[in-house]
Amino acid sequence: MAEFIAILDFGSQYTQLIARRVRENRVYCEILPYNTTANDLRDRPLKGIILSGGPASVYDDGAPDMDPELLSLGVPVLGICYGMQLACRQLGSEVVASTSREYGAAAIRLAETSLFQGISNQTTVWMSHGDRVTQLSDAFETIGETESCPYAAVVHRPTGFIGLQFHPEVTHTPEGKTILNNYLYQICGCSGDWTLSDFISNQIDAVREQVQGQSVVCGLSGGVDSSVVALLLHRAIGKQLHCILVDNGLLRNGESEQVINTFQNHFHLNVHLVNAQERFLDNLRGVTDPEEKRKRIGSDFVEVFREKAEELEGLHFLAQGTLYPDIIESISPIGGPSATIKSHHNVGGLPEELGFELIEPLRYLFKDEVRVMGTELGLPDQIVYRQPFPGPGMAVRVLGEVTPERLAILRDADQIVQEEIESFEFYREIWQSFAVLLPIQTVGVMGDKRTYEHVIALRIVESTDGMTANWVELPRDLLADIANRICNEVNGVNRVVLDVSSKPPSTIEWE
Repeated sequence: MAEFIAILDFGSQYTQLIARRVRENRVYCEILPYNTTANDLRDRPLKGIILSGGPASVYDDGAPDMDPELLSLGVPVLGICYGMQLACRQLGSEVVASTSREYGAAAIRLAETSLFQGISNQTTVWMSHGDRVTQLSDAFETIGETESCPYAAVVHRPTGFIGLQFHPEVTHTPEGKTILNNYLYQICGCSGDWTLSDFISNQIDAVREQVQGQSVVCGLSGGVDSSVVALLLHRAIGKQLHCILVDNGLLRNGESEQVINTFQNHFHLNVHLVNAQERFLDNLRGVTDPEEKRKRIGSDFVEVFREKAEELEGLHFLAQGTLYPDIIESISPIGGPSATIKSHHNVGGLPEELGFELIEPLRYLFKDEVRVMGTELGLPDQIVYRQPFPGPGMAVRVLGEVTPERLAILRDADQIVQEEIESFEFYREIWQSFAVLLPIQTVGVMGDKRTYEHVIALRIVESTDGMTANWVELPRDLLADIANRICNEVNGVNRVVLDVSSKPPSTIEWE
């Protein structure tokens, strides 16, 4: 079993970033709830523990606490921001609540220690905190200070605990990656031998052990997550895997044919195509409310999937492409309910009442790791680097009523967008690029004749995780080519506009 770093989540917006930084160093890690105990970790190949930051004050009622025995497990513990304050307080130091937050870059002076090896004794770090340590017990040593924070980095000599008031995981701390690298290799003694190849082998063994001789069903959409799951399971159990592809009539041009050609004809998977176009489109007739569209599509998808699965006798397991960020958000005990902006794009997340036992082989991977895994499994680049596509498909990009005629216009326009953007040299840096059919018509002139036709909006954004996004400033010539082709080649369109809003305040999808 690979060596392991435990990251305890106290609610920081940067917790996932800590995990990404650790994985970048070829060290396996998992994000665990803050109330994980020492006993929970004793039987694992633990090399270190990282306590994340968090929005709470250690003095708040109900503030998240930690098992003090974690500091006695004999592995190095690194506390960041709130994690530092919490551990320092447990180890006899004084923490004071501040009436104002310190937020932003700060110059820091560092001592010569193995944690700061390869870093100059003066550098810049990123602060984001309210409380601060104001008095250290005699067992502590200061190894970093700023003008306003005399205990910006500390070490507890008896336990080896390290506390950092700043955030080494963010890009705003220029030498933060080096600090975390030193923690993993110099302090924890990690060997950095974790690879996705090992992960693939382990997951294949785990799937075989779980499934034994029984059959598995998998919803296949052609997106990278479901595609990687399907190929991984096919390698593990072969013909025991049955994939269901639901053509809901809301896919892109030629999409279902491409999926069948790739997975059935090339990789020789059992793929069952269900043509449910008429059923979905009939149920969307007259519907214009975006949330109602999503609900109807999601409900229809579950029913169609259920009906097909019942035809395939002997199925016991359901495989899904659940990723680590989904797991983290669902297990975190911190935080209250959030407002529903819209139902989630991925309607392929099937409900438990279907009666299957779940298999989620990607549940500990981030999106970029899944792409690397897809390449190792032999997936073609057009799937590995496929942009996210919403579960409701074109329905949420046809604003207003979804009809076969309007879908045809959008599909043709979107195909032009994809063809032109894929030729762009920075294509892989774009998170999503697509066309939206607006529910309006405008006056135009084509061939000396007046027209009154549809409007296409272009939505092209860059992002790392879809939580925030900025619009991409494409070259003027490329935008002109896209607009000219759409107006000239797509019947019924005489105007193309560009969406230059960011997320927030906008969402990436229009509906």
